[in-house]
Formats: sequence, C-alpha cells, structure tokens
Amino acid sequence: MRKLFPSLKEWKNLYQAAIEFKKIESWKWMYDTDLFGVQNPKSKEIGYCCILGSLGEFFSLNVYLGSRGLQGYLKIRSGQIEPGDIESLSVQDCLSASFTDKNDLRDKDLETIKKLGLKFRGKNNWPLFRRYEPGFYPWYIDKDDAKFLILALKQAKEVALQVKENKDLLTLEHNLLLVRIPEKKGKKLIWKEEWIEPAPPHRKEIIIPEVDEERIEGLRNEILRKEGCWEVDFFFSPFTIQEKKDERPYYPYTCLFLDHKTGLIIGSEISNHSEYKKEFQDRFLSIINENNIIPEEVLVKRDIVYRLFRPITRGLDIKIKMVKRLEGIKEAKYSMIEYMMKNPPPDF
Repeated sequence: MRKLFPSLKEWKNLYQAAIEFKKIESWKWMYDTDLFGVQNPKSKEIGYCCILGSLGEFFSLNVYLGSRGLQGYLKIRSGQIEPGDIESLSVQDCLSASFTDKNDLRDKDLETIKKLGLKFRGKNNWPLFRRYEPGFYPWYIDKDDAKFLILALKQAKEVALQVKENKDLLTLEHNLLLVRIPEKKGKKLIWKEEWIEPAPPHRKEIIIPEVDEERIEGLRNEILRKEGCWEVDFFFSPFTIQEKKDERPYYPYTCLFLDHKTGLIIGSEISNHSEYKKEFQDRFLSIINENNIIPEEVLVKRDIVYRLFRPITRGLDIKIKMVKRLEGIKEAKYSMIEYMMKNPPPDF
C-alpha cells in the first residue's frame, strides 16, 4: 500500500512542535543516555526517546520505534555496534527530528518550508524530519510518522522540563522506563506517566529456502579437492540502490566468501532484500564449482548465516563452526567503508 505524505496542516503542526521543542534547548541538561517513552495513541506502540546535543555538535530528538528500535539503540549505545559500522544499517529503526544546516535539506524539505511561509537562518536551525529503517536509506516521513512525531516532540518537551527540575527523574530502577501514556477524553488526549518494563523484541521468523539437492548431489559425485577454511558472512552494503525515481533507496545485502588463512576474497554476491537467501546459497555452490575445491571448514559468527548454509555444508560433508570473530570479513568491511568514503554515491 502506498504511504500518504503529511497534509500542509500536519506539516505546519510538526514544524511548530519542533520550533517549540528547540526553544527550551533541553540538550543543555539532557544526555543521549536519558531514555523515556511516548506511547503512540493509534498503534499503542511505544517510541523510546532520547535527546541528542549535549556535545554541542548534533541536535536531535530520536524516537526509537518499539522493542526492535530500542534494541538497536542499546546495541549502539553499549558499543556492541560502533558508530559508522556497517552493522548500524541493520538496527536503526527510528523517527528523527533534527536541527541542522540548510545545505543538509533536500528540495522537498525546502519546498515544504516555503509553502508554510517559515524562515530559518543560521547553523543548526533548520528542522529536518526523517524515517530510519533497517536496510533502507533515511527517507521522508509519511502521514502517520508526522502525527506521532508531533506528539513525541510535545511530550519530550514536557519530560525534559521535568528533568531540569529533577535530575534523577529518569534514573533506571528494575529495568523500568518512564513512559508517557495517552488517554482519550472526548476529543482530547490526557497524558499520564507510568514506569514500564520494555517488552522483549519480537523475533521475526526467517524461512530458509530449500537448496538444490540435484546440484549438491552432482558436486558430491565429482572428484573435487577438499581443502582450506572459509569465512562467510553477509551484511548490508555501505552503498544504496534506487530502482525507481522517487522510490526509497535501500542498502542491498553483500555476501563475502574469504579464505581464512590468506584473507583473500574467494567470491561475493550482492542481492536485494527479498531474494538474498536463495541467491547466496546458489553463489556458495557456484564458487565450489568454479574453483573445483570444497572447503574442509566454514566459519560463521551469526545464527542466520549458519542456518542459511547448513543444508549445503551438511550435504557436502563440510564442517561449519560458529565463532565470535571473523577477522578477514572485518577487514573487508573496513575496506568497503573506506572506499565508499572516498567515492561517495550521489545523494537522493
């Protein structure tokens, strides 16, 4: 279903909420570790909010959506995923209302500001609204995003003013977080506060496709050398693909097959979000066929990678092992990031 963009009235309300939020400059006493929730009155999902700007460099209200968004935020905050790491592309699930420079805005943003008759000047004064979602380029918000972000900005202002008076307000106790809960009375929303333990993230079922048994049987019957150890992993690529104009760009998956001893790339494959599992299985078999070598062992570090390639390793009698680190893959990732930083893709 095609998502609807905000109406001009909704844009006006959103910009006004952002302007009022910025006025109090809550980042002067709030930190990105100060976490609280705002419940969406429509979906009942909780948006977990943090205010950025204490370092005086980047100013924003980020609203991490549901338990999945919260889990991603915690992975980055704890250092489990470092800023700039490719893995961050797979966990960021949030709405962002940031205050930046004019040259960070796109034509659509500037057109909306012009239609509203608003004027902004200077550094870190231009509101910018974006939707972050795992595997996708940060994109324009839709109607539902705008409605929730208006409420989140208003409630974040209220919570921040409370924290200004009571520095210990958001101190965590027994894994409970302060959440602003709406109650509808007539046409108005009345907000109350509750201390709630976040729900565990819902684990999405991942279906592993069936492998080509005839192809495996054919490789098993060939006289192939069995040697070496491979590192195998897949992850979101640090570049984007936009298949149609005005369609949201996405980060495709990249699968790498490396020689564990030399660190050399044996093979790779790039795929979209819907076909990657089957294409990566097929690529594994193609590399064996092209090189006339079956690895003695395959090293992986994530359960999904283990499950995806286990039918192949079982069929070809290859040992597959879960490890904590894949140093060769790690170096290859850094090389990809460095290359993309030197050769950035066009902006959208």
